[in-house]
Amino acid sequence: MKKQGHPPYQEVLFIDESSQDKWVCRSTYQTDERETFEGQEYPVCRVAISGYSHPAYTGTQQFVDTEGRIDKFRRKYQRGKKSS
Repeated sequence: MKKQGHPPYQEVLFIDESSQDKWVCRSTYQTDERETFEGQEYPVCRVAISGYSHPAYTGTQQFVDTEGRIDKFRRKYQRGKKSS
């Protein structure tokens, strides 16, 4: 393997911007921003959404149905029928 061909594989501090959760994981991500976490300094990768804040993983996803799916379906398919 070439010595200059790959970025260093190192521990990186990931910060979820929406929930402010932090965790350390190994990555090749490169940045100049650094932050101290649990007594050690790490390069920082800020993410907009992660497993800590994604609705599918947290169970907080809400479906707001203002019209009612069944009523909407019935109206859509009642248009072509003639009433007797």
